[in-house]
Amino acid sequence: MLRLVDEEGGQLGVLSSKDALVIAQERGLDLVVVSPKAEPPVYRLMDYGKYKYLQRKKQQESKRKQVSIEMKEIKLSPRTDTHDIEVKVKHILRFLEEGNKAKVNVVFKGRELARPALGLEIFEQIKQMLENGALVESEPKMEGKVMSMVLAPKAKKKT
Repeated sequence: MLRLVDEEGGQLGVLSSKDALVIAQERGLDLVVVSPKAEPPVYRLMDYGKYKYLQRKKQQESKRKQVSIEMKEIKLSPRTDTHDIEVKVKHILRFLEEGNKAKVNVVFKGRELARPALGLEIFEQIKQMLENGALVESEPKMEGKVMSMVLAPKAKKKT
């Protein structure tokens, strides 16, 4: 025995599975399980091919509306000059305007590892130059020979 629901959502009652299959064949529809754990199980009359097509269409539509955010990386060294940092900041601003995040890495080599304060100074310079255009998502932290910081675009005010 099973509970049968027609294509518009109306109840057809509790029927045997043979009767439900006969009704489905007469209407040219499929018999689909909606709730197998219910007592009695609930079945629905529907065009299953059309249902799958509509589900796929909804899924594609939701994918189209999603915004993907990429992580762009900028590499610097503790010896990077101020003009070079300014150029890199322009690149970071462009990335942020496109809606992407930017990860700034300062790579230490050899004896530079003994002076991580140089990396922190560079990050402070970058923060000062970007104070209006970026939010610091993660503060500078040392991971092996690389000190990194993640920047995100500031939320735009709606006018």
